[in-house]
Amino acid sequence: MKIRILGAGPAGLWLARSLKRHDPRHDIAIVEQNPADATYGFGVVFSSTALDFLERSDPDALAELKAQMQIWDGMTITHRGEMMHVDGGGYAGIQRLALLRTLQRLCESSGVAIEYNRRVERLDAFADADLIVAADGTNSLVRSLHDAEFKTHRSELANRFAWFGTETPFATHTLTFKAHAGGSFVAHHYRYQPAMSTFLVECDAATWETSGLAAMDDPARKRFAEAVFHDELAGRPLIENNSIWRRFPVVFADRWYSGKIVLLGDALRSAHYSIGSGTRLAIDDAIALAAAIADAGSIADALPLYDERRRPPVERFRDAAQRSYEWYEHLPEKMQLAPLDLVYDFMRRTGRVDEARLRRDSPAFMARYERSHAAAPVQAN
Repeated sequence: MKIRILGAGPAGLWLARSLKRHDPRHDIAIVEQNPADATYGFGVVFSSTALDFLERSDPDALAELKAQMQIWDGMTITHRGEMMHVDGGGYAGIQRLALLRTLQRLCESSGVAIEYNRRVERLDAFADADLIVAADGTNSLVRSLHDAEFKTHRSELANRFAWFGTETPFATHTLTFKAHAGGSFVAHHYRYQPAMSTFLVECDAATWETSGLAAMDDPARKRFAEAVFHDELAGRPLIENNSIWRRFPVVFADRWYSGKIVLLGDALRSAHYSIGSGTRLAIDDAIALAAAIADAGSIADALPLYDERRRPPVERFRDAAQRSYEWYEHLPEKMQLAPLDLVYDFMRRTGRVDEARLRRDSPAFMARYERSHAAAPVQAN
C-alpha cells in the first residue's frame, strides 16, 4: 500500500514504524512542516501501564527510549506549603526531542521516508495514495480541509496556561498549588532529564485579570510566574520555548475517517495536559490503526475496524479528560479545601478512581488521609 502521513510527531512516527514492521512492502512517507529538530514543549510523561503497552507494540523501540528516561514512583502534591506524596503507580519522563529523534531514526532505518520543512496546503499531491493519515496535531490542516465531513467541534477553556522548562529537577511528578497576589495558581512539574524539568503554570480566568497578568506582555508574565513559584524553582529562571499564555483548545471530530483520509492523535481530539496521557493516546491510536490495517487487509475494511476498536477507549478517556479539566476550571474553589482533602478530591476528579481503588493503589496516602479524619468530619466540596 502507498501510505502518506502528514505530521512527524510521535503518532505519525509510531504509525509508520508499526506499519513497516507489519509489512515491509508498504510504501510509507511522512511529510512534516517543521525542521527535524524543531519541537515545542519540554518533556513527555508515560505511566508504567503505558510503557507495558508500548513494549507489547514495539519492544526494540521502547528499549531505546527507556535508556533515556527518568523513572519515579507516585506523585507529590503541595498545597498551603504541605507536601503530600501519593503512592502507587510508576512513571517515566523523557525529553520530547529525544523521543522524536529516536523514533525518526527507527523509522528511517525501517525504510520510511521523512520530508521536513514542507508545508502542505492541499492534498492533491497525495491523490495516488491508498491512505492519507492526518497526524498533524490539534491545528490539523487535513482535518480543517474536511471539517464538514469530520464534523469537528471546537471550544476553549477559561483557564490560562503556559509551558516552560527549568533546570530544577523534581523527584516525582508534582503539582504545586499557590495563592499569590489575591489569585489562584497551580504548577504541573516533572523532570525529563537528570537536571531538567517541565514546568507548566496555570491560573483561573479571574486570576488572569485580577493579578494583572492580562495586561502584561509575555516577558513580564514569565517574571511573575518565577515570583509565584520562586521557592519551587529554587530561584532559577523559567526557560521559554514558544511559552505563550493561552487557553486550552478542546477539539474533537465526530467522524474519524472520510474516504481514504483518517485522523489520529491530536488531529482527532485534543488531550488536556491534566490527564497526562496525550502522547500515549496518540501512540495508542497509531498502534490501533496499524493493527486494523494488518488485520483487515484493505483500507476500506481497516478504517471502520479502527473506529470500532479504538472509539470506546477514546470516548472513556474523553469523558475522564473533561472531568479533569473541569476540576481545574474551579481552581479557586478547590484551593479552599484543606491539603489532604484537596488531594483526595483531586485523585477522584475523573470519576474513574473511587475510594476502594485509592485504598488498593495508594494505601500509604489513604492511611494518612483516614487517620487525619478519624476524629473529624470529612471536609466536603
